[in-house]
This record gives sequence, C-alpha cells and structure tokens, in this order.
Amino acid sequence: MASISLKLGYKYLRSNKGGIFSFTTFLAIIGLMIGISSLIVVTSVMNGFEKELENRILGVIPHSVIYSDDPIKNYDQLVNDIKNEKNILEASPYISLQGLVSSQYNSKGINIIGIDTKKEESMSIIPDYMLVGNLSNLDTGNSIIIGSLLAANLGVYVGDKINITTSDIKTSLIGSYPTSVNFQIVGIYELRTEIDQTMTLVSHKTAQKLKNIDLDETLSIRIKTDNLFQADNISKNLIENLNRDNLIFSSWKSTHGTLFEAIKFEKLLISLMLFLIVAVASILVLSTVIMTVKSKEREIGILLTLGASSKQIILIFFTQGFIVSLIGIIFGVLLGFVLTLNLTNIITFLESILDRNLLEAYFINYFPYYIDYKQILIICLISFGISLLSSLIPSLRAVKLNPVQILRHE
Repeated sequence: MASISLKLGYKYLRSNKGGIFSFTTFLAIIGLMIGISSLIVVTSVMNGFEKELENRILGVIPHSVIYSDDPIKNYDQLVNDIKNEKNILEASPYISLQGLVSSQYNSKGINIIGIDTKKEESMSIIPDYMLVGNLSNLDTGNSIIIGSLLAANLGVYVGDKINITTSDIKTSLIGSYPTSVNFQIVGIYELRTEIDQTMTLVSHKTAQKLKNIDLDETLSIRIKTDNLFQADNISKNLIENLNRDNLIFSSWKSTHGTLFEAIKFEKLLISLMLFLIVAVASILVLSTVIMTVKSKEREIGILLTLGASSKQIILIFFTQGFIVSLIGIIFGVLLGFVLTLNLTNIITFLESILDRNLLEAYFINYFPYYIDYKQILIICLISFGISLLSSLIPSLRAVKLNPVQILRHE
C-alpha cells in the first residue's frame, strides 16, 4: 500500500491535461529554484569579499604593530626576541608616515611605508603582485615603489621622479621648513584594491632619514601572527612576555576591522532577506498540496472506505510536497552554481548596459566569489525542512476528512 501512496503522490503532481507538472506545482518549483539559487550566488559573493579582504587587504597591512612613544633603540634585538615568541611567524622593523606626493601633472596624499626589503616577501603579498620591478630595487638611493592607481593619477611610470613632502619639520639657519625629497620610481605593484591609490614603499633606511632617526632606531615593529583574527590577544601576550612596559600594540582591527565586520553583517542580513524568498516558495508548496487535497476529496473518501490508514493518506500528499521540494532545490543548486561561475561575464554585461562601474564604491574593483559547500548544504537542508513542513500541514488535514460526508452526494 505504501507503493500505491507514492504512485498517487506523483500522479497528483501532474496536470489534468497530461503535462509533467500542474501549473501550481510548476510555480512552487520555480519559486524554490529562485530562492535557492539567489542564496547560493549572494552568499558566494559575500564569502568572496571576505576572502579578498583577508588575502588582499590583510595580506598587505600589518597583522599587528608594536611601538612606543619614543623611537625604539637597538631594534634588531627586539625583533629577534619577538620572533622567538609563540604564535609569531615573522617580525621586522616598520616605519609609517604621511606625506604629499607631487608630479608635474598631479598631487595626492599618500602613506609612506619603510620596510625591510629582505623580509617583506615573508611579511606580505606585495612581492607577488609587482607589475614592474622588485623590492630589492629599493636598496639603491632614494627609490620608491607605488601602486598602479597612484601611478595613473600622477601620470608617472618606472624611471620617473616624484617629489614627496612630509609633515616633519627641518630647522636650519634660514628657518624651519617641511621635509621634501625627490624619489625615483623603481617599481609598480597592483593589488586591485584601494591600497593601490595611497600606499608607497621605501626602504627602512630611507624612512629613517625621512624621520631623522639613527640607523639603530625604528618607530615600530611589524609582526605577522599565525592567526590574524587573534592578533589582539597574541600581541597583548607578546608585550607581557617581553616585560617592556613602554611598548604598545595596534592591530589591523583598528584600521580595517569595521570593514570586515560590515561585510559579515551585510552577508547575514542579505541571507535572512533571501530566506524570505524560500519562505514564499514554501507557501507555494503549501498551496499546491492544499489545492490537491481539496480537489481529491472524493478519492480520499474512497481510499478511507477501502481501509487506507491515516499514515498512507498522509504519505500520498507528503510525497507530493517532497518531490516538489527536492526538484526545486536540486535545480536551484544547479542554477546557483551556473550563475556563480559565470558571474564575471554577467556583471560585465550589466556594466555595459548600465554604462557604469558597479563596484566603484567598494575596496576592490571586481566581483570575487568563494563557494562554501558546507554553507550551501546548510541552505539546502533548511530550505528542504521548511518545504517539508509546509507539505506536512495539509497532509495532516487530509486524514481528518469524513468519508461519509464526502461520498454522501456522490
């Protein structure tokens, strides 16, 4: 009898005119497809933004910086002590200062970073994203490496000279004036993020000259941790273990933490909103089963008269909802994967129609995506559960029908 229930459940899905599905069944399947595919595309894109933030932004800026009110003397010893601590992958001297860069075409405010060129490859991803030149070129004279967007704004290229003015004041016999130095561009990097517009790199030795400090001094120590999301705790423990009260730390969360939290919060809100589409599709499943129960009351009465049990009646209509949910979710997952994998082409097409850059307000200028299969499985299971619950409610109503009243007028 159970096989009969399954066969009847599948039969009731079909159109009275012989079609594969009835119109209401088709609508329910389409609704689930749209809901599931939308969730997969949006969550994959938001996951992509998170990954890009972690890899492109947090791969360049320091996980944490150790500094003090005064320049740190004999920093080589401190760097070695830090590297020997737990959870620390690498450490290097680090100088950061603000300045104004000028060319014959334009001027722009920038962030000047003094780095140890020999350690930078293990500290950041910049060496992997050099368009022209390499970091070792910084060891010669007043050399500088800039981002591709900054180079475009200034109208300069490798080999050209630019002037950098800092807020540090120099005093001489003729008076006080800001530090101004000419630099030659020896390299251009491209991360395709907002960092390309502002961050410039010089050698640590050059930065020492700009800040007018001794060669054995630095302004801060940059550290790379084995878990960037625990950078605060690791830095706090590090300072306690070093037993140096004059040291202070600042992690990436103070500069870019809000951006990361904003993306996580946006992903949560958008996912909740898109689950409403799944809820609407579940209502369509509910409506489909209710209409089937209503239209098949005579058949239900006959089956009950012939001795069909309540479980068998429930199984008929539950099977209908089960098949609709399964088909909708499977095709929704397939559609979601297709849209996600072709997202770049879709966005390019939309931008050509709208004649604008859809990502002009974001920290990257392309649509990243990262497919989290565990997350997709959770989406499918939750959607499947909601749909099955929606099909179970009218199925329970079917067994409450009185066969005597149904067949009285037949």
